[in-house]
Amino acid sequence: METMHLDSRVRLVSVFVAGPRGGNSAPIVIDAAGMSDAEMQEIARAYGHESGFVLPPPSGTDCDFAFRFWVPNHEMPMCGHATVGAVWLLDQVGRLPGDTLAIWTRSGRVEARIRARTDQGAAVEISQPAGTVEPLPDAEKSRTDILDVLGIRPGDLAPFPIQNARTSRVKTLVPLADVAVLDGLQPDFGEMEHLCTRIGSTGLYPYAVSDSDGQVFDARQFPRSSGYPEDAATGIAASALSFGLLSNGMVAAATSPTSGRASLVDAALAAFNLAAIVPAAGLKSPLVETSFVPKHSTLIDEALLTDLAAQKIAALIGRG
Repeated sequence: METMHLDSRVRLVSVFVAGPRGGNSAPIVIDAAGMSDAEMQEIARAYGHESGFVLPPPSGTDCDFAFRFWVPNHEMPMCGHATVGAVWLLDQVGRLPGDTLAIWTRSGRVEARIRARTDQGAAVEISQPAGTVEPLPDAEKSRTDILDVLGIRPGDLAPFPIQNARTSRVKTLVPLADVAVLDGLQPDFGEMEHLCTRIGSTGLYPYAVSDSDGQVFDARQFPRSSGYPEDAATGIAASALSFGLLSNGMVAAATSPTSGRASLVDAALAAFNLAAIVPAAGLKSPLVETSFVPKHSTLIDEALLTDLAAQKIAALIGRG
């Protein structure tokens, strides 16, 4: 893989990698104090990925850092893989105040901790709000429009409802008949933003059962208006999927492996009023505790190539 130096402040971290060319890349700036919004957005545009920026926390927040996130087209309130990548990178350079920390984001306070350290770096856990699942507005029209945008027929759907689900952001969960349909999708990206805006979603997340006995699911994420057509791996959408699967009775509250397109996810699902609490020292907030374990996170601009990363997510059954 080529070393990339578009900006000397940026470290390009690849998270959730399940192969030498997989994962979701996140440009990270760990000294972003003083950067303007325009400068942050320009970095996201230059790299073409969701980008994370580490700043001092606002006064009175009792947080250790503030994180901001930009995609090429706009700012995002939260980004799971960029949060993981930033915490992993801060640990790599010795900038963490300890193994537990609090992060201010525009979506709210996020708890994080280092669960373990390996030769490949820190195993990072972060929190997510408890999920919610809702039916689509104007369900029949929305269903027809989703089929049109994805380029599929009614028979390509699995016998479960299309739903809007969220932890940090709303994602539209589209159950497909099998993985072959998922792999063959060729969406009409020109209509994606209009559709997602109308149905109150930040992206379509079609998914299919890969291994029902093992509770393994494949999924793809088509964002509403990020400035790129598809995410390689997304923890936020996969977290939302877990609650959709739980509400449909497709998963049980048990530890189960899941795998990802260009990512690998191991999931432990604990159901408690559709919230999941993972006992973790120092994490007391009643949130979904999302555990991302980047066993081989990559500093691409230092030419460190990886072949496997795992993200371990409590209250997550999904593929990002």
